[in-house]
Amino acid sequence: MTALERAVTTEPVEVGQGSEVAVGEGRAYAVGDEQIAVFRMTDGTLRATSAVCPHKGGPLADGQFDLGKIVCPLHQYAFAFVDGRCTTDGIGSVRTYRIEDRDSRILVWI
Repeated sequence: MTALERAVTTEPVEVGQGSEVAVGEGRAYAVGDEQIAVFRMTDGTLRATSAVCPHKGGPLADGQFDLGKIVCPLHQYAFAFVDGRCTTDGIGSVRTYRIEDRDSRILVWI
């Protein structure tokens, strides 16, 4: 089973406080053996993906993003938030996570 095919937990894991991720910023969190990148969209919602680019290990939390995708800061490969797929063939995908900002807590389903 690949990282993209793993079962999602039924209960969320708190990774941080909502105030830790400002609008337009990304931040990486370690959760067990997972590295998760959390992004606050311009509309205030959150998105979450694997924090490491599958191409050369770039730090996705440091990349530029919009409502639809995150762009790796090393080689500019873009990954869709909806399913983690790279817009360039042959690069691979990143895992995406269900995420919520509930009562000022960032909750992720791993």
